Amino acid sequence: MQKTLLLVDGSSYLYRAFHALPDLRSADGYPTGAMHGMVNMLRRLRADFPAAYIACVFDAKGKTFRDDMYPEYKATRASMPPDLALQIEPIHEAVRAMGWPILMVEGVEADDVIGTLSVEAEKAGMDVIISTGDKDLAQLVTPKVMLINTMTNEKLDEAGVLAKFGVPPNRIIDYLTLIGDTVDNVPGVNKCGPKTALKWLGLYDSLDGVMANADKITGAVGGNLREALEWLPRGRELITVKTDCDLSQHMMSISESLIAKGEDRELLLAFFSKYGFKTLLRELGAMTPAAPGAVASPAAAAPEGMTGDMFAAAVAPASINYETVLTEAQLDEWIARIDKAELSAVDTETTSLDPMTAQMVGISLCTEPGHACYIPMAHSYAGVPEQLSRELVLSKLKPWLEDAGKAKLGQNLKYDAHIFANHGVQLRGIVHDTLLQSYVFESHRTHDMDSLAMRHLNHKTIAFEEVCGKGASQIGFDQVEIARATEYAAEDADITLRLHQAMHGQVTLDEGLTRVYNSIELPTAVVLQKIERNGVLIDAALLDTQSQELGKRIQELEQKAYELAEQPFNLGSPKQIGEIFFQKLKLPVVKKTPSGAPSTDEEVLQKLAEDYPLPKVLLEYRGMAKLKSTYTDKLPKMINAMTGRVHTNYAQAVAVTGRLASNDPNLQNIPIRTAEGRRIREAFVAPAGSHIVSADYSQIELRIMAHISGDEAMLRAFAEGEDIHRATAAEIFGIAPADVQAEQRRYAKVINFGLIYGMSAFGLASNLGIDRAAAQNYIDRYFARFSGVKQYMDDTRLQAKAKGYVETVFGRRLWLPEINSPNGPRRQAAERAAINAPMQGTAADLIKLAMIAVQGWLEKEGLKTRMIMQVHDELVLEVPDAELALVKEKLPQLMAGVAELKVPLLAEVGVGRNWDEAH
Repeated sequence: MQKTLLLVDGSSYLYRAFHALPDLRSADGYPTGAMHGMVNMLRRLRADFPAAYIACVFDAKGKTFRDDMYPEYKATRASMPPDLALQIEPIHEAVRAMGWPILMVEGVEADDVIGTLSVEAEKAGMDVIISTGDKDLAQLVTPKVMLINTMTNEKLDEAGVLAKFGVPPNRIIDYLTLIGDTVDNVPGVNKCGPKTALKWLGLYDSLDGVMANADKITGAVGGNLREALEWLPRGRELITVKTDCDLSQHMMSISESLIAKGEDRELLLAFFSKYGFKTLLRELGAMTPAAPGAVASPAAAAPEGMTGDMFAAAVAPASINYETVLTEAQLDEWIARIDKAELSAVDTETTSLDPMTAQMVGISLCTEPGHACYIPMAHSYAGVPEQLSRELVLSKLKPWLEDAGKAKLGQNLKYDAHIFANHGVQLRGIVHDTLLQSYVFESHRTHDMDSLAMRHLNHKTIAFEEVCGKGASQIGFDQVEIARATEYAAEDADITLRLHQAMHGQVTLDEGLTRVYNSIELPTAVVLQKIERNGVLIDAALLDTQSQELGKRIQELEQKAYELAEQPFNLGSPKQIGEIFFQKLKLPVVKKTPSGAPSTDEEVLQKLAEDYPLPKVLLEYRGMAKLKSTYTDKLPKMINAMTGRVHTNYAQAVAVTGRLASNDPNLQNIPIRTAEGRRIREAFVAPAGSHIVSADYSQIELRIMAHISGDEAMLRAFAEGEDIHRATAAEIFGIAPADVQAEQRRYAKVINFGLIYGMSAFGLASNLGIDRAAAQNYIDRYFARFSGVKQYMDDTRLQAKAKGYVETVFGRRLWLPEINSPNGPRRQAAERAAINAPMQGTAADLIKLAMIAVQGWLEKEGLKTRMIMQVHDELVLEVPDAELALVKEKLPQLMAGVAELKVPLLAEVGVGRNWDEAH
């Protein structure tokens, strides 16, 4: 530490923080996103990289010598966004209050100041750490100088630079000169990309060598090199970071001017209070209810009933004691401890992340902050100490693990429940889960333990990669040295308990959040684990047949595309497609990519397919290729060898709305609009003597809209059991429901669903194929007849802007970070989300409540029927024939009875030998 200089490229991080974070604002609307990013990054740097000398370097206003050398330097850069410009001075204020010296040298870029300080520090025998996101600074790396990027956790020493760029640090300037720097508008050799530059430098060692041998390089790119020979020396000069700047007017010396100082608590308190940094105010022990806050994000404070000192002790224990349990006596002591504890954190370490196949390597436990243990059972490296056997540990722990009366806590205990199940133990007594607490409290943020620990405890946890490595050299946890494994695993259990103490009070302060956490999310996790474990039976032979048929159809479409294009081409290449569309066939350009090239994305193909055959063929080709690669080829390979079934994973804490996300494989996105897509569902089959039963809510989001808005016309239509689209058409067109024609009903259906998703007149016109005026007329007539819906939409926008979130019927908060954004498109998207999110979120809550109710009934009645899938508003069950009549009768009753809305809930049931037949 005493000989380390830590330098921060402030100008680099300003922009990165601004664009990476949502549009955070203080209570009075002042932008704070970049401030949050800079403050948190600098505080984390001080904690992660203790240094005796520090400096934060920013670009000064005005031109530099590079502008004089090359007037086009950085000419393509957009001007600083106004919201970022407003944050520059406050950021400087905060940086100084945190004890960082600031350097801004007129006429010199921040890079050059950093380069000069780096060289001077190295001459003085110091180690240098440069925190930046700028690749140009890789040229400064030496055995004593390292780059780090806090945004990506990347660390670049000499070997790291070579691995990332393909050249050592002393060739970075040559490399960048050849390829150019588009960010700074410094041209390189035209068409010379990284591969070509590396090839040339490999052959000729340096830029000078490449230039000297330019005549030997053939092809078009060789010609481009020769054309650039006159420019390259200037390009190299522009890219070279100066290391000899005169800094005498700005500092005495590194050791005198850049001494690391402590934070000025009073200045920070004033700053955090002014701009609404609630989390950081809490960390300084000064959280008050009156402190202003940014609506985009809630912040943790001391739970109700805990003083600030008590809270601080909970999240930051006075001492840390992590114990490695290697003897039976130690194990017995910990069993006695968890048996008496009101709440114990439990975590497993495993051989893989696959919940159905992973084997347990060790278990960690914690009953009080700072005091945790790790029980290794299956570490297998050379020289490993003697461990307790897995059989012994699990046999002793099993009574406690399976006791529903012993309260347990974890971070994503659904996974751990699978691991215990793999060893014949059924985990019961799950009363808290920090993953779900975070999800309920602030659904729009990340919920992994590392992020939670930094956000709520200001603690950097030991990362898995620090213990096991990464990439090809990563080892399994069973190969980790036990002492190191204890540090990592026991910390997981300890941090889980501390996070619970930090977050749970925030959830319980609100009745709605408490209901969502206790009555929806926690029991849903238990049900999901059972659904995942049940798995679904797949007819692999049928999928293989479908795959062959799809392959044949794909070949036919490929040949047809060649004929229409009058040449063969790569159907997966946007570049080649663009050349054929817009250069050869002269198709109209619908829209462009950010780089200015004509786009060939899905939306463009859909539009062009209305009038031209080739885009239509390409759309069909893409659809068939996706079906084959994603489903018919892949699903048979994912059949579990032990169970003979496919087991998906339902991610519970991903979607802001509360919806589940299926992955590995994704069973929720199987296309059903095409016959080929629907056929894939035929391969989801019931075993002999059983049927597939599918039950889904009918028009659930429209029913929720009727409930939330209280619109009389909608409520009446649902109460009387009318066809809501026919009733809507009757209202819009001013006719009797019996007189509504099919086309009028179709229009009403598009309007019904379109408006709850925030569809504009332009979108409705495009969807219905009518002009914009006619579409606006339909919208106006709709709102005239359904005035309650219009009032709901207007009120919701205002409430969302005031609170920063909207809520479901059950109290789930759906955060909208961009609701007050000065960026028009972002703000409008947030406003559309504000209207739709309560409906999507309430629908998600209802299907979760249905899952809980159905599983509870199945277990209470001792039935052999199993839930095997959840797909949005649909539950899929595997039902023995003997139970079929009972399930068909009871299932819709259970689903309709999970909540009382102003309109009746309706669940429709289908039965078949496979999933497709059940629809």
